[in-house]
Amino acid sequence: METHPLVGVIMGSASDLDKVRAVFEMFDLFKVPFETAIVSAHRTPELVKKYAESASERGVKVLIGAAGLAAALPGALSALVDIPVIGLPLSGGPVNGVDALLSVTDMPPGIPVAAVGIDSARNAALLAIRILGLTDPRLREELGRMRERSANEVAEKSKVLRDKGLPVWEP
Repeated sequence: METHPLVGVIMGSASDLDKVRAVFEMFDLFKVPFETAIVSAHRTPELVKKYAESASERGVKVLIGAAGLAAALPGALSALVDIPVIGLPLSGGPVNGVDALLSVTDMPPGIPVAAVGIDSARNAALLAIRILGLTDPRLREELGRMRERSANEVAEKSKVLRDKGLPVWEP
């Protein structure tokens, strides 16, 4: 049985791959089919247009646009599609990704891009999974189990305070 990709992960450059790797890991963990592409809003705008205009036809429901510096890619994608676009600003350059973050969050009216923090690939994937979870009960349940595990891990870390002899607040 062949499954079409539900998420498109688009990077502006091959050098972004390592910073985006956590996206792939999360999708593998949640068994979310995805596809990848390297296209540049500035260097290959015709490929951005071709990719965006064909995404829905391939069954893609959410796009993640990962880019650094001017980070025009998420906005360019959002201008061309009617599905959610998540901007993943990447570190680098003279201000270490702050320019990319501002670019991703400062879109013109009518061109919405959801933004995560600089290099927050895991959160970009989890946001895409939450969006998909609106219509997929399996993903909603998996997300709930992940939140529960995370809460338990935090509670376990309180033991470190006790082990150091510190007074610990108990709920």
